[in-house]
Amino acid sequence: MGRYVIRRVLQFIPTVLGTMFLLHYLTSLGIQLTGNPVRALFGDRTPTPAMMAALSERLNLNDPCLTQTGNPCIGLFGDRLVNIAQWDFGISLSGQREVTDIIGAALPYTVRIALIAFVFEAVVGVLAGVLAGLRSGGFIDYFVKISTTLIIAVPIFVLGIVIREFVAVKFGNQLRADPNFPEIISRGFLAAGYKPEYPWASLVIPGLVLGATSLAVTARLTRTSMVENVRADYVRTARAKGLLPRRITGVHTLRNSLIPVVTSLGVDLGVLMGGAVVTETIFNVPGIGRVAAQSARTGDASVVIGIVTLAALIFLVANLLVDILYAVLDPRIRYE
Repeated sequence: MGRYVIRRVLQFIPTVLGTMFLLHYLTSLGIQLTGNPVRALFGDRTPTPAMMAALSERLNLNDPCLTQTGNPCIGLFGDRLVNIAQWDFGISLSGQREVTDIIGAALPYTVRIALIAFVFEAVVGVLAGVLAGLRSGGFIDYFVKISTTLIIAVPIFVLGIVIREFVAVKFGNQLRADPNFPEIISRGFLAAGYKPEYPWASLVIPGLVLGATSLAVTARLTRTSMVENVRADYVRTARAKGLLPRRITGVHTLRNSLIPVVTSLGVDLGVLMGGAVVTETIFNVPGIGRVAAQSARTGDASVVIGIVTLAALIFLVANLLVDILYAVLDPRIRYE
């Protein structure tokens, strides 16, 4: 197992480098086609050449390759790698702040909302899938299949806006009008956006919205895997031996059924931790997803590269943890 983990960690290097170079080339090409983004900072004002030169040098945008369309700017990429190796992603274009400070300030919000979404989809999704799989063809099975299909069919931005307007705003306003109702529910759980005074409660609804689609996928995947394993020979053998139903379900059937589910959850965890752009924007959560969207609109390449690099690392680590969990769930899997 140790050798396998070391090999996988070493594989992180070309993956991250490839991701960073692709993003670097796209941002460089964008600057080559649209011009120096420093000019946009002055709005209607006309900056002097000295001011343009000073800001361009401060933001590492004075390289001659940025004026040559199609040039991959290898030298600039090498300098950027050296800085990133020292955990220096540069300075933001708009606020003149360190990119690491921006990511550090936004990451805790994304971690909270991602944890809420992950727990929601893992617990409720697996439970719904197990109940549907054990009662295949029954009411619970049809309810899970129909409800999950409806959730998957609704785009996340539509679901988020509907829940915000009808649950957080309209229903929440009715509860907030009652002075005797607990504020942690009316102004926390049912807040229409992030509230600093309720750092966890105000993220519950955004977290549920963020995890809704993944929950539906997890439930359907668990249900399909359970239906397949319930009819397996080893389950019939366990029944013939007289094992308790809960042991057959929990130890034999569920454990083998969770292997594809763990794969899906691992990918979702990487995506959630990478930032939820739509959900954080709808509910005004100052996480890295919202910061990435704002930086992409303003052409702030340093912030985008920093966030994407962090997201790639999180995604790779999540996939490594999934592979390790395979061996835990199924002792027959060996990596040596």
